[in-house]
Amino acid sequence: MARRRNGPAGPGLPFELGVESHEGLDALVRAIRAEADGKQLRKDLAKNMRDVLKPAAAEAKSSIMGMASAGLRPGGPALRSSIARKIRPEVKLGGRWSGARVKAFKTKNVRGFPNAPRRTNRARGWRHPVWGDRDNWVTQHGKTDWFDDAFKGREGQYKAAVHQAMEDMARRIANRAG
Repeated sequence: MARRRNGPAGPGLPFELGVESHEGLDALVRAIRAEADGKQLRKDLAKNMRDVLKPAAAEAKSSIMGMASAGLRPGGPALRSSIARKIRPEVKLGGRWSGARVKAFKTKNVRGFPNAPRRTNRARGWRHPVWGDRDNWVTQHGKTDWFDDAFKGREGQYKAAVHQAMEDMARRIANRAG
């Protein structure tokens, strides 16, 4: 939560701006907009938040690349690497949703397989015809929870890193006021 306090918050600082939640991010973005170089500060904040999430994205990419593959016809784009290319940190500052997350963006019908990241992650799998034979369908399973398991046990670490990037920006703005 953003906390703003009038009076001394430290050596020469007129107020304290801390960030601990979504509301804190909104308050931080408002403070950035009030600065003369707010556009550059927003870019810096977004870049720093993306940078701290890059290891998480790398974990997810590594996880999907560990999915077994067999029986593919040669000649098309590789499913696992197509999914891995679409995994990246996303930061939005303002609008209907503000925050930072690692997202597996939808793939554009890779090998006739729309929304591959979601479908390979789910336990129920997906149905498809065998070698294009529309009379013979099978259910196939990917690497269940590959995306979710990539972050398991480290959610707090990534959340703390994002909060630290937000706190650093809040401190940077507060130091200017002092």
